[in-house]
Amino acid sequence: MMQSASAAAGAEDAVILAQGLRRAYGAVQAVDGVSLAVRPGEAYGLLGPDGAGKTTFIRLLVGALRPDAGRAVISGFDLATATEAARATIGYLAGRFSLYGDLTVAENLRFFGQVRGLGGSELNSRARELLGFVGLNGFEAWRAEQLSGGMKQKLGLACALIHRPKVLLLDEPSSGLDPLTRRDLWHLITRVLGEGAAVLVSTPYMDEAARCGRIGLLRAGRLVAEGRPGDLTAPLIGRVLELSAGPRRVVQQVAAADPDVREVLAFGDRFHLLVSDAEGPLARLPQALRAAGAQVERLRSIAPSLEDAFISLYSEAPSVSSPEAAARHG
Repeated sequence: MMQSASAAAGAEDAVILAQGLRRAYGAVQAVDGVSLAVRPGEAYGLLGPDGAGKTTFIRLLVGALRPDAGRAVISGFDLATATEAARATIGYLAGRFSLYGDLTVAENLRFFGQVRGLGGSELNSRARELLGFVGLNGFEAWRAEQLSGGMKQKLGLACALIHRPKVLLLDEPSSGLDPLTRRDLWHLITRVLGEGAAVLVSTPYMDEAARCGRIGLLRAGRLVAEGRPGDLTAPLIGRVLELSAGPRRVVQQVAAADPDVREVLAFGDRFHLLVSDAEGPLARLPQALRAAGAQVERLRSIAPSLEDAFISLYSEAPSVSSPEAAARHG
């Protein structure tokens, strides 16, 4: 795990800095000693399934929750002692729509701009700029509740950016969106990065995490791995096989019984086999599968994907007691 070394190395110029953050809900440790650092112009993806602690961690960074231990520093301001100064530099967008549905697009922008201290021509100019930026020109008079899911998230992003924040915190921003709308939202996030903001985005989606410069894998409140996408997949080079064969149940049973196969992952009509050594399975499995009555089309070594790395890291990490029901906090 590269967590603490990476966080320490980036602490000097980081605008998002977490040091040993902890937060419990009763007996459940939702965030368990997480440290990380994000620099200006960098996108950091916090990857993990539901219940991993992603939302709780972001709420700690935005100051909505107080940590039980550790500290968070945003744009140089310690959240514990300079809460409002830190929040003034943050833009925040949640996956669940949280704007005012009975206000128009323009009214939502105006309201959030005024909350952030903008007014007059400055606010009007920034609102027009952002409407163009997110592609909502012509929808100014629409009530927010009339917008599609993707348009609501674009409006939410515009409201989060109204005050030109140095830090953008996104909590599963594309949850429930179709693939094309997710892509459009990420194009906007990329443009925000180009303007120098630091972006931390939580996501359960591998393809979204792969868009980030660095990824942290969160499991049961702990950061079990961190690095660039290539860093996370590198240990699996030469250890992933692609198998096309059927019937599926027979294939899974035979492949899982091989002594060098650690995981059998279904990918559509194919399987990825995570192996400790590729040579043995490549030699043994075709014959073993045919002996069991399976039809084998192809077995080959392939480059590991981020999903392969995720499954491998997640299965190898020590298990932590964290009931899934209580983990709705995360």
